Amino acid sequence: MARVVPETRDEILAAAARRFAATGYRGTSLQDIARDVGCSKAAVLYHFANKDAILTALMAPAIAVLQALDDRIVAAAGPADAQCVAAEGFVDLAVRFRREIALLRGEFPELLQQPAFAHIQAISERLIGAFAGRSDRPSARIAALVVLAGIAETCGEFVDVPDEELRPALLALVRRALEPVD
Repeated sequence: MARVVPETRDEILAAAARRFAATGYRGTSLQDIARDVGCSKAAVLYHFANKDAILTALMAPAIAVLQALDDRIVAAAGPADAQCVAAEGFVDLAVRFRREIALLRGEFPELLQQPAFAHIQAISERLIGAFAGRSDRPSARIAALVVLAGIAETCGEFVDVPDEELRPALLALVRRALEPVD
């Protein structure tokens, strides 16, 4: 059987995304990805240095939007503005990138340890602070963390729900769950 060299990196990325969704990041090998594309592991390594590089490429668009959201949160005028920016921005991010976020279900804490994602921990902390209305009250921070994690953890369940239905439902949930800013 002749091996087919992938025409583009996109084929590898698409195969990796399907594999990560089905068996998780840890449960996927470069050989699995190569087999799905119909090429050798060496061909995959020609396009990407390793599996981490594939994940980084898959997540790059979502991370860019997350970074832009972080910039808007940092620039917010006050706690209420920061909470609003965080809520709307994170819901928009989760709806837009729900397939990418779903790839990381259950593996997010471990993946944050990778160098390419190290800065996301600090962004996550600022996001939690903004969701909490920049409050140090445990109840506000608990609500913020539960809402943030809940949206991220469950977004993959809503792949077939239209954006125009999912976004308002998530925003309504966020508004009910978060403590109002004083």
